[in-house]
Amino acid sequence: MNIVFMLAAIVVITVIALLAVGKLGELPDTSSDRAPLALPDDRVLTNEDVDSVRFSVGARGYRMDEVDVVLDRLSAEVSQRDARIAELEAQITHAGPSITMAPATDHSSLGDVGPSV
Repeated sequence: MNIVFMLAAIVVITVIALLAVGKLGELPDTSSDRAPLALPDDRVLTNEDVDSVRFSVGARGYRMDEVDVVLDRLSAEVSQRDARIAELEAQITHAGPSITMAPATDHSSLGDVGPSV
């Protein structure tokens, strides 16, 4: 009687293993149970985009307070960057066409150009 139960258990375990590796047909595609992040793909991120990001909570996820600290700092730095860029663009606009960009003076790609003997 014990042999019958052992054989039945071996058959059940074998069927489960074959199902798990896909040998008895394919498993259906998985579907995400989380909402996608609402970040724009068609433009550069702004601090409002960073402020509006919300992450789903998982059993082994990140600590929410640490994520909030990083996102707050990132949002502030993006806002400062955008303000600085706008300030510099305004300075260039007010200066007019008299400002020209000097060519780069990096000659490292030319190699050693010493005197020839």
